[in-house]
Amino acid sequence: MKTVTCTAPVNIAVIKYWGKKDEDLILPTNSSLSATLGQDELRAKTTVAVDSSFKEDKMWLNGKEEGVVSKRIQNVFRETRKRKGNQDSVDGLNQKIHICSENNFPTAAGLASSAAGYACLVYSLSKLFNVQGEISDIARLGSGSACRSIYGGFVEWQMGSLSDGSDSIAKQVTHDHHWPEMCILVLVVSDQKKHTGSTQGMQISVQNSTLLQKRIEIVPNRIKNITKAIIDKDFVTFAEITMKDSNQFHAICLDTYPPISYLTDVSRQIISFVHQFNDHCQQTKVAYTFDAGPNACLYLLEEDLPRVVSLVNHYFPPQNNGLTLTIQGRPVTLQTPTQEDKDAINIPVSPNSIKYLINTKIGKGPQVLSDPKECLLNDDGLPKSLQSQ
Repeated sequence: MKTVTCTAPVNIAVIKYWGKKDEDLILPTNSSLSATLGQDELRAKTTVAVDSSFKEDKMWLNGKEEGVVSKRIQNVFRETRKRKGNQDSVDGLNQKIHICSENNFPTAAGLASSAAGYACLVYSLSKLFNVQGEISDIARLGSGSACRSIYGGFVEWQMGSLSDGSDSIAKQVTHDHHWPEMCILVLVVSDQKKHTGSTQGMQISVQNSTLLQKRIEIVPNRIKNITKAIIDKDFVTFAEITMKDSNQFHAICLDTYPPISYLTDVSRQIISFVHQFNDHCQQTKVAYTFDAGPNACLYLLEEDLPRVVSLVNHYFPPQNNGLTLTIQGRPVTLQTPTQEDKDAINIPVSPNSIKYLINTKIGKGPQVLSDPKECLLNDDGLPKSLQSQ
């Protein structure tokens, strides 16, 4: 049995992808741009294995067996096998594949789990089958945003113009060490499965949102401007474009008929908190963005991290978790908010409205784990950890 184990990151788009012009090839209606998050805090981990004894392709996700009959997974398998390199030990066409994958964050809650999962699957398979060259287009066949998780740093998914999708690929804008002062806070409002999946939501928006058609015209210039801001480390411009793009995306969801609403009252309180804090500082110091879910992703610089996290803890405290919000990831030294800060921010204190906070930074792309102990499959090609079905 030959195995490969890899990890891959979550990415959070600052210029959103919403809508496809080709459902089979997953070709987007506009280009998008994202930040790759640190894998210590948010990552998928996948082991892939091939062996002549395997009777069929099998897959397990977070300890439960999943079907591998979906069109997207089959497209990924087919394209990866087709590009198999010169590697005599693996018969790419005939040997069956066993896959075991797990996330260290909630699945399907608007935290880009499919992006990390498919990127990890494709990267692992590419190492198993010795695939050379571009693989972000293979990841795109599984989940559009997965192509951006093939790289670290800031990444653009170029929509491309060719009908076969061969130029619809991800390109790295800057590496993960380019802007070390940049911090990212994920405020988990809900870790439950979202009521309208992204695929379904996109289809409806493409059919009847007039705002979406207008957005397609706006995005190219927006990507040009935010790319320059990232390269120049111009946080104010980066932040304002990020928030405007998030607002526009959710406006399109509401413009869809029937309307789609991913934001909750808590999400809107977080938006108000950010704007009031920026107004109080007389400078844009924090940016928010929301994907297709209620969870907020905040961008800010390291120098403002303790102050902002302390204010989040003040306005969104835990009800049953001691005195401080649960903070996962990189440690933060909390401080007592000043009376001046509290007087300037006029939102109600909302206990128990944020489940926990993840503190991370811009991170690397997928990684191979060489330690055999990291393998998720046992010697029989079955998961080491299985939930009861």
